[in-house]
Amino acid sequence: MRSNSGDVPTNPNEYKYELQCHLGGGDFDTPCLARQIDCTNGPDGTDGIPVTWLSRPRGVPGAVWSYYSGPTCLYDAQPEDVLLRIAADIQQQFENLPVNAGTVVAQPSPHTLRGAETNFYAETTEQAFDVTMFGQPVHVVATPVQYTWNYGDGTVFGPQPSMGGPLPQDRWGEATRTSHAYMATGDFQVVLTTSFRGTYSVNAGPALPIPGQGLFGAPPRTVSVWRSLTRNYADDCITNPQGQGCPGVVGTH
Repeated sequence: MRSNSGDVPTNPNEYKYELQCHLGGGDFDTPCLARQIDCTNGPDGTDGIPVTWLSRPRGVPGAVWSYYSGPTCLYDAQPEDVLLRIAADIQQQFENLPVNAGTVVAQPSPHTLRGAETNFYAETTEQAFDVTMFGQPVHVVATPVQYTWNYGDGTVFGPQPSMGGPLPQDRWGEATRTSHAYMATGDFQVVLTTSFRGTYSVNAGPALPIPGQGLFGAPPRTVSVWRSLTRNYADDCITNPQGQGCPGVVGTH
């Protein structure tokens, strides 16, 4: 048996692996060996060893090792060293992944009114990636946890946990957790930055937390803010068909 020393201290469990079909000492389960998984021709053409993963609560006296996952292939002759190197570099690898920060949705769009509440919300999901680090297959899962809104007029909201949500059209203009009212007209670039929390597992082993979060920006969304004008008329278009605002009158928009 060999200990997995790539554990992150914040994980409540500790892990180790043992050879698939190993009964202890020098004994192996012969029927199991006939069904043992094939670990030949792995990354870079190397051969691996079939293992199963065990776990137990960290720091609990007398805790018993129990099955966690597997069988799977381990491809490095010195996995402790490689796992430590992966743990040291996983944050940088995480921040360089092509994580989709999400899409900015505005209601109403693409035009809104000055002084009215414009509802913004994000559309984003949990994402998974498979990468190779130091010859080992690493599975990374990125989960969105916080959102920062830059509304383009100098107002920034966040980071905060709400991604917002859509409103039915008959409720447009209501204030929401992520809505914003513009006090000036013009075109504004709305930018969303999403914080993702990550986990990683090596060789299909236990999922371990990535210590820091990754920040990823969504493509800017342009919102055009218009002003509204209100005019009062003495007659309607039936009484005065040539009045301002009536169909067919020159200058009517």
